[in-house]
Amino acid sequence: MRGRSVFVGWAVLVVALFGPEVGLAFANFGRGAYGEINDKAVTYAGLSMIAFFPILVFVLSRIEYYLERRKEHREELSHAFTNGHANGGGW
Repeated sequence: MRGRSVFVGWAVLVVALFGPEVGLAFANFGRGAYGEINDKAVTYAGLSMIAFFPILVFVLSRIEYYLERRKEHREELSHAFTNGHANGGGW
C-alpha cells in the first residue's frame, strides 16, 4: 500500500511541475518557451555545451583531489597516534 501511495505522490508531483509547460508549448505554436530557433541560437547552445563539460570535469577533479588529500592527511595522523597498528596493542 505504501509503494502505491509513493508512486501516486510522484505522479502528482511530475504532473504539477510539467503540466503547465505543455500548455505553454501549445500556446506558442510548438516553439517552446525560448521562441523561434535560428542558427545563431543553435551555435551558441552547442558552444556552451562544449565549454561546460570540460569545466565540469575540471571542477569535479579539483574537488576529488582536495578530498583525497584530506583523507590521506587524516590517515597519516591516525597512523602517527597508533604507531601503525590498527588495534593499538598486542604482543
